[in-house]
Amino acid sequence: MSHPLTSRVTGPVLTPDDEGFSDEVAAHNRAVVHAPDVAVGATSTQDVVETVRWAAEQGMPVHVQATGHGATTPVTSGVLLTTHRLGGVAVDPVARVATIGAGAAWTDVVPVADAHGLTPVAGSSAHVGVVGYLLGGGLGPFARSHGFSSDRLESVTVVTGTGEVVEASAGEHPELFWALRGGKTGLGVVTQVRLLLVEMPALYAGTLFFDIEHIDTVLRGWLAWTATADPDTTTSAAIVRFPPLEVVPPFLRGRTVLLLRVARPGDEGAGAAAAAPLRALAPAFLDTVGVLPVARSAEIHNDPTEPGPSWVRGLLLDRADGDLASTWLAHVGPDASHPFVAAELRHVAGATGPDVPGGSAVSGRGAAFVLGIVGADPSRFGEMPAAADAIVQAVAPWASAEVNPNFAGFGTASWAPSTADRLTRVRRTYDPAGVFA
Repeated sequence: MSHPLTSRVTGPVLTPDDEGFSDEVAAHNRAVVHAPDVAVGATSTQDVVETVRWAAEQGMPVHVQATGHGATTPVTSGVLLTTHRLGGVAVDPVARVATIGAGAAWTDVVPVADAHGLTPVAGSSAHVGVVGYLLGGGLGPFARSHGFSSDRLESVTVVTGTGEVVEASAGEHPELFWALRGGKTGLGVVTQVRLLLVEMPALYAGTLFFDIEHIDTVLRGWLAWTATADPDTTTSAAIVRFPPLEVVPPFLRGRTVLLLRVARPGDEGAGAAAAAPLRALAPAFLDTVGVLPVARSAEIHNDPTEPGPSWVRGLLLDRADGDLASTWLAHVGPDASHPFVAAELRHVAGATGPDVPGGSAVSGRGAAFVLGIVGADPSRFGEMPAAADAIVQAVAPWASAEVNPNFAGFGTASWAPSTADRLTRVRRTYDPAGVFA
């Protein structure tokens, strides 16, 4: 017997007994396995409308997934609405605006924009879904020079909890638009966004690789350098314990290293001057920092592209000093015992501080750093919550009261109390029955 939704939507409607169900609901993060009552693969905004309306009629919650990079909680009931079929990217080079379908990843947007000499202010991973990233604010390798990626949202097409299609912008449904710029979840199903692109004719970027004996010196030197860093230069320092696996390049296999990532829009001379103090911290065994085509900016972080299991926890820091460096190294440095493959500090602030005209719901505008820890060994996932809690407790003197949802991972996102209250009011307005989980 066919599912009742089959006659209402054009996309696939799958239940757990159907062939293809597991593939349809699979998240990029394989550590999370979804098992909803039904999965609907939306092929149009109307498919989303019909699915939301049907779910509301049945009193069932609606969950939404594009790529599932940020999946942390298994969906065990209700409807999982997948939006990866809602692709498409079109660029208006005169207005410098990209119209992007909800299923698109940055890999879909970057080449289309680049053909017009433009680029989106994207995240560190090109394979992350555009919409989920923007709804959380979005802090990428151009955070200090260009701010939160959601600051460049022009308008958003949303299906509300009542099944109504609305266009949210500064002029229409401004409260919803405010919430969508950083409020992340429970606000509706986004089917399309329009995003302002930027011109970035030159980029000086890449990674400095430091061996284990230099980690202490480089981390401390880099943190001290950030106090007077060039406002156009975004950097991060990640201590990585590369496993002895064939998927890892031979020269990194089984090594513990510090990756110091650098990104500065602008010409080679200014970039080299900005990076010079970092190069002087210690001898790097590999230096890829140099002129980089903007369309290849994902190479700065070289995040994994294939689905796999991961465990992530993050928070924001208001400041950093020598004592933070000592605390960080004691917990995730070369001599520390912990289950994580990578521990990263990203220097932000700069252009992330000022809010957009009309305001936004972004969490973390006052933060100076993003802290992130990543685990990839499923056999050790059971150790990670307690290990992460210990790290979070240790860095509490430097931590922000807010936690950005894109970095919270298996932790809990948080906003300023006034922002959280306002988000609650917006959700009640646009989803009065609480359809969206």
